[in-house]
Amino acid sequence: MLPSSNDAWPTDEDLRAAYARFAARIPGYVQPTAYTLARRGRDGLTVGHLNGPGGEHKLPAAVLALVCGYVNETGVFRLSRDQVAEAVELLAPAEAAIHWEHPNLWSWRRLLTAVEPGSSFLAYFVAPGRG
Repeated sequence: MLPSSNDAWPTDEDLRAAYARFAARIPGYVQPTAYTLARRGRDGLTVGHLNGPGGEHKLPAAVLALVCGYVNETGVFRLSRDQVAEAVELLAPAEAAIHWEHPNLWSWRRLLTAVEPGSSFLAYFVAPGRG
């Protein structure tokens, strides 16, 4: 089940359960070693929060993977503005966990607010052992 606008995930247990639900919707899903979302506009590439090796933000990776089609291979995935907005909406209940920062969600929102005509979005994933 995907979240509704009334959902909130205030505890670590809630966040882990949400991650498990998203990951289960992607057959063969492998947590990436690194990932990010970027916006390409006329002034170049604006990169959101970069999640490097050893990062602790697994839930946003599963949300972004579900929206863009990442499963377990290193690659770049083109997304529409609507897909990025969907990712933001799906991840938003995590903000209820106020004991965590949410750099992915916050940077994705910033990328959306500065969108201009002709902009496109790219999700970058590095799969384990396939960099």
